[in-house]
Amino acid sequence: MEACGGAHFWGREIGKLGHDVRLIPPAYVKPFVKRQKNDAADAEAICEAALRPTMRFVPVKSEETQGAAMVFRVRELLIRQRTQAINALRGHLSEFGQIVPQGAANAAKLIAIVEDPECDLPADAIPTLKVLVAALAQLEAEIGKLDTEIARRAKENELARRLMTVPGIGPLIATAIATLAPPPETFRKARDFAASCWKHAFGVTLGLTPRQHSTGGKQRLGATTRMGERSLRRLLIIGANSVIIKRHTHAAAQPGTWLGGMLSRKPPMLVRVALANKMARIVWP
Repeated sequence: MEACGGAHFWGREIGKLGHDVRLIPPAYVKPFVKRQKNDAADAEAICEAALRPTMRFVPVKSEETQGAAMVFRVRELLIRQRTQAINALRGHLSEFGQIVPQGAANAAKLIAIVEDPECDLPADAIPTLKVLVAALAQLEAEIGKLDTEIARRAKENELARRLMTVPGIGPLIATAIATLAPPPETFRKARDFAASCWKHAFGVTLGLTPRQHSTGGKQRLGATTRMGERSLRRLLIIGANSVIIKRHTHAAAQPGTWLGGMLSRKPPMLVRVALANKMARIVWP
C-alpha cells in the first residue's frame, strides 16, 4: 500500500486477515508512475515499487504509538496558535504606537499594555484586544497541561530516562524520540537514522543531512534537506542550541573538543545542525 492518511489503520486491519502489509512512502512510488496519474497507474506504480530489492518500507504503527504521538502534534498546533495570537496582538498595538519587541518572551508586555487602565488605546479597541489576551491565557494553560503530561511520561519511560542523560536532551525531546522514532532495527546504523528521508507522517526521518547534487565523481553539498520527521528535527536542533548557549560552562563545548573546534571556525547555525545530527546518532541504540 502507498502510505497516506489512514494507512496505518488499514494496515492493521488488513494485517489481522493474515496479510503481510508493506507501506511505501509516496515519494518512492512517484518515479514509477507512467504518464498521467490515475488509479490504475498508481496501482501499477505501487506494484513496481514494492518489487524493488532496495525499496524501503514504513513500519505499521500500533494504535498505542499513534495515540502517544498525538500529544506532540496537538502541542505543535497550540504553539502555532499562540504565536499567531501574539503576532496579531503585537500588530494591532503597533497601529496605535505601542511597539514591543518580537518573541513570545515579550507577550507579557503586550498583555500589560492592554490591561493598563490608563493606556492610550481607543475605548472601542480594548474589548477586542482583550479577546486576544484571553485566547493567549487559554493557550498558555493548555500548553502547560501538555508539558506536564510529557514530563510525566518521561519519568515513567525507562528509554526516555536514559535518553535524558545525553547533553541537550530533556524530557520533551526524550519522550518525542521514544514515541516518534521507529524501532532500532529499521536502520542498519545510526547514520541512516539521522540521514533517512521518509516523510514524517508515514515513517520516520530527520533530514539532518545536506542536500546532494553530485555528478561525475564531484561531490556537491547544499543546504540541509529538511525532509522527514519535522518535529524531531526541530526539537533536536533546539536541544543542540541549548548546549551551544551554555558552551562556556558545558564540558563538551570547551576548546579542544569537537564542538569547541566547530564553533571556532563554522557559522553558528551550521554547528547547531551538525550537533543535532550527532545527537541523533548518539540516541540510536
